[in-house]
Amino acid sequence: MDSGKPRALLSVWDKTGIVDFATSLVELGFELVSTGGTAKKLKQSGLPVLSVSDVTQHPEIFDGRVKTLHPAIHGPLLARLQKEEDRIGMNELQYTPISLVACNLYPFVSAATTDPPLDEDALLEMIDIGGPTMVRASAKNHANVIICCNPKDYDSIIEDLMKSKGDPSGVPIGRRQDLALVAYQHTASYDVAIANALHKRWKNVPESFDDIDEQSKRFHETLLASSIKMETLRYGENAHQSAALFVDDEALGDHSTLVTAQVEGGKAMSYNNYSDADATLRLCRSLSTDEWPDSPHACVIVKHNNPCGVALSANQVEAFKKALESDPESAFGSIICFNEIVTLDTAEAMAELFIEVLIAPGYTGEAKEYIMKKSNRRLLTIKSPNDRLAPLERKRILKQIEGGWIVQTEEPPIIDWNSARTVTKKGVSQSEMDSMKFAVRVCEQVKSNAIVMVQGLSTVGIGPGQTSRVEAVRIAARRAGERAKGSVLASDAFFPFADGLEQAAEAGAAAIVQPGGSIRDGEVIAAADRLGISMLFTGHRLFRH
Repeated sequence: MDSGKPRALLSVWDKTGIVDFATSLVELGFELVSTGGTAKKLKQSGLPVLSVSDVTQHPEIFDGRVKTLHPAIHGPLLARLQKEEDRIGMNELQYTPISLVACNLYPFVSAATTDPPLDEDALLEMIDIGGPTMVRASAKNHANVIICCNPKDYDSIIEDLMKSKGDPSGVPIGRRQDLALVAYQHTASYDVAIANALHKRWKNVPESFDDIDEQSKRFHETLLASSIKMETLRYGENAHQSAALFVDDEALGDHSTLVTAQVEGGKAMSYNNYSDADATLRLCRSLSTDEWPDSPHACVIVKHNNPCGVALSANQVEAFKKALESDPESAFGSIICFNEIVTLDTAEAMAELFIEVLIAPGYTGEAKEYIMKKSNRRLLTIKSPNDRLAPLERKRILKQIEGGWIVQTEEPPIIDWNSARTVTKKGVSQSEMDSMKFAVRVCEQVKSNAIVMVQGLSTVGIGPGQTSRVEAVRIAARRAGERAKGSVLASDAFFPFADGLEQAAEAGAAAIVQPGGSIRDGEVIAAADRLGISMLFTGHRLFRH
């Protein structure tokens, strides 16, 4: 029987703040209806609660799979009380209007990412059915039902109701619309998580396969993505652009990603900071493998999305110094990433350099204290197993274009070096081969057209993002200066003409690694032979646009 009180239906998985919220509702004159664990918690707190079964006159069935899916619930949720025929129908059915719904859903995302994975039956049980239906119904009928999906909104909703002296109809329509939009975003994100998790389980994902044809078969028929806004950024690439930072659902609570990294010191991160930090972290991860056991320490310095200095070394300080030597001018105001915990010695070595952001798996106490003495220097900590950055893995990359998206898989270059061909009369030495492997790994992360010159396991000159390959060679050679002599040069794609190679030889490059594949390869090889340069073809292009 209708008590004459406004009715609130509370059914939440995340019970944060629900008792205080419910207590305030009772104090404002609301009658509470609840389900399962929520009802139990409220009753244990001494609150008067009607169970959903009391309202529907039907028991929960199938282990709680069906409880709110009943006309006695959804009739009141969807009744248009502004229409006389709906009011008459409610009276005839003896249904009581529901003025407020608090509902959040089973934690499917965390259930789908457990280690070890849940078996299929257990995972399917984590797909909420009644909850999304209630949320969507309430949001559709927001003119009559206040819908709340986020415990963070409880206090403000109580404030709204206090202003209206407990009358839910007094909550403004604009506020109701805001809550309804949050509700639809909540259910949409939930459905995306389910579709993506089941696609991965049943069809697998492109990044799980080495074979490109098998990867292609696993792309979704519908591109689904869901992210939650973490914060509004100061501005975008420029001051006239707005920007925000979003986190993928599955990355929430995981501090091993850039978006969820711990940020300390200085002013807030900007759009450009995050963009550059992504490029820096990506390259540092690609070098954080066991390919160079005698040089485990990686240092990557990036400016405007392109590396300006990269080095591997037996110790961290040496890695930093060699990376800095590659282009000390560009390193001013850069972002730097180390693949292992930063020590005090390294912090002291960086003392005179202006750094926008420093990224690492961690910092010793002394190093952090020393670094933080500098104002506006931001530290990002990327949670990492064994205090070493995890290697870069194959993943899908989404890029928005006008009217849609392009999607591809991306990974560090997988080159079969045993199948790479020396195409010149002069052979490639073992030391040159070691440098080539490093140079190629760096080159893959430089914007095309890209040229990278290295000595040992350190860059000495980088020519990034040029429309002309020969110009990229000129830039790399100019930055290398005398260190270009005897260097190994890597190109992200073939030399279309011999002029690029001739420019490299003039600068002093001793060996070149490139994909090959030009119709003028013969001319380029002949030029290399004439100039006494060794050259290796990998057959593996490394464009990055």
